[in-house]
Amino acid sequence: MSANSKQEGMTRRDFLKGAALSAAAPMIVPSRIFGRNAPSRILTMGCIGVGRQGQGDMQQLIYRGLEKGARVVAVCDVDSHRREDAQWLVDKIYSSELQKQSYKACAAYKDYRDLLERKDIDGVLIVTPDHWHAPIAVAAAHSKKDIYLEKPLTYSIAEGQQLVRAVRQNKRILQVGSQQRSSPYFLKACELTRNQRIGKLNTIRVWLPQDQGAGDPQPMPVPKNLDYDFWTGPVLKEPFTEDRVHPQRDYSRPGWLQIERTCRGMITGWGSHMNDIAQWGNGTEHTGPVEIKATAEFPDRGLFDVHTAFKAEALYENGIRLFMETGNPAGVRFEGSDGWIFVQRGAIKASDQELLRQKMGSDEIKLKRSTNHMKNFLQSMQTREDPVAPVEVGHRSNSVCVLAHIAMKLKRTLQWDPQEEQFVNDEEANQWLDYPHRKPWAL
Repeated sequence: MSANSKQEGMTRRDFLKGAALSAAAPMIVPSRIFGRNAPSRILTMGCIGVGRQGQGDMQQLIYRGLEKGARVVAVCDVDSHRREDAQWLVDKIYSSELQKQSYKACAAYKDYRDLLERKDIDGVLIVTPDHWHAPIAVAAAHSKKDIYLEKPLTYSIAEGQQLVRAVRQNKRILQVGSQQRSSPYFLKACELTRNQRIGKLNTIRVWLPQDQGAGDPQPMPVPKNLDYDFWTGPVLKEPFTEDRVHPQRDYSRPGWLQIERTCRGMITGWGSHMNDIAQWGNGTEHTGPVEIKATAEFPDRGLFDVHTAFKAEALYENGIRLFMETGNPAGVRFEGSDGWIFVQRGAIKASDQELLRQKMGSDEIKLKRSTNHMKNFLQSMQTREDPVAPVEVGHRSNSVCVLAHIAMKLKRTLQWDPQEEQFVNDEEANQWLDYPHRKPWAL
């Protein structure tokens, strides 16, 4: 057995073994759900980017699709190991759930453009490194595909603006992977805040995890299974090292998450989750702050160059101040004139616990509800109604994070016009709204 064959076998077994243990993996759905109650037309789906997060999301799509009438028919990745693992896993699950001995209907592609050319594919799941989000999602919108796009929506604010236009011009459904919007805890915190159950809101505080460790910058030979030039895509190409891309032996956390050229760090990685909730509770999910400042540490960590500890402060036109910083546990705290609410994944607390037991009145603000993020996306594909985390919301949530990152780099207070989406009388800052894309990947 070759080293590569051994490696593939191990990863495939690990994923099946981990499916029942992983919090991201769904419960097994009986195959009968796909029978008598199935919709008249099955939605066909493709998965672009099937690495660590991508395979977890792909399994969600497979199992929720068994409930809602959707089926994965294609996978795509520039790493042949991951591409083949995902194709094998799709066929394996469907062989079991559809009670077929050898279900082999899933195609595999290296180039996402080949997948998007298929007229029979209705929607795509995009779970690539951040720098690839916009080019692939914009192309998907123009190819008339609906889109589930992992957060952060795009790498730059200018890319986000273009994606919003592409989605709306082509009348597509886009669900951002801001899964906290489908959590009852975050929904409750935002509804209570919007209805002033803690009095008049004055301050929002967001805590995010902190990146750690160092990356090895020593160049290495590019593995045969990886098209590294394609993986690099729109950003400046640097010498290959495993820490710049992803581990070749397993599906552990990839190094690109800590390299600024491909990801801005925790400010967008987790910040797009928590700032999405901050804006939802503030009622500003379709706009943004008018002023922002930040300080951050950028210690020497070898190849890894994203921020570590940071503090940022944003001011909204309604007078609300948003404070962001590294800290544990990650979460959002809404502070009003009469109390506070703190919400994190899996828990919610309040200055008065009775607040959390109160029901909403019939005349109060009620926010869009979703009990499962992937299921909500599939339902939206069928009804053509916006999902719980539509493209504009994802763009504005991400913009807060990118603005904080720009403030970290420029080390000064910045004035922002949320209507024009430009810095006010600040050409230097406006240069940071996008970056030069390597040809042919300019939008």
